[in-house]
Amino acid sequence: MILFPAIDLKNGQCVRLIKGDMAQATVFNTDPADQARQFAAAGAQWLHLVDLDGAFAGEAVNAAAVEGILAAIDIPVQLGGGIREMAHIETWLGKGIARVILGTVALKNPDLVKAACKRFPNQIVVGIDAKGGKVAVEGWAETSELGALDLALRFEDAGVAAIIYTDIDRDGLLQGVNVTATADLAAALSIPVIASGGVSSIADIDSLLAAQPHARKKGGGISGVISGRAIYDGRLDLKEALQRLRESAPC
Repeated sequence: MILFPAIDLKNGQCVRLIKGDMAQATVFNTDPADQARQFAAAGAQWLHLVDLDGAFAGEAVNAAAVEGILAAIDIPVQLGGGIREMAHIETWLGKGIARVILGTVALKNPDLVKAACKRFPNQIVVGIDAKGGKVAVEGWAETSELGALDLALRFEDAGVAAIIYTDIDRDGLLQGVNVTATADLAAALSIPVIASGGVSSIADIDSLLAAQPHARKKGGGISGVISGRAIYDGRLDLKEALQRLRESAPC
């Protein structure tokens, strides 16, 4: 299981939101590249980036900050937020992003996701953000009537590298990750699932690890967990969490 430290970008700064509300943003670092270097120095193997402004605009807004991060570190980066056209995907992969995250288009244009998976194997991740179990899109500003599992199943044979499942109701609140919903989703899929939203302490990491036998029912399991606010607040020690995951890895 990979721990992805998160950098959410708003107005060129590293922020965290509460339940996806842009009006409730806390700035944790005015220099995202510096934050990325800190995560890499702590031993992070991957970085999770979201262009929050881009998620609402439908196009890249914090491109300069993303490019600065890419220039500052040499670990792989996955990026989401406003990536809704094949040209956007091509551009970011060409700039050095390892994997792009498609959220809104997964619901509104699933054929684009499937075409991107064929064109860029193992580089397309689907982001499924759920509010009350229903998929939310457009930077979480809109909620659909489609369930998270129903959307995920549409891509079961598409070649998606992973699905990021975010429980919006817990995001940024440090109330604990929704282990049950995450594990149940993973158990119903052969696609690996990355947990997101609400991580509050090392106990959440342990709970996700304990859920793996159930989550791996079809093979994918829980392949990662994303954490932001808990790391910034010091509630989750990044080095300790990374060590815990290393120790849990099969020999």
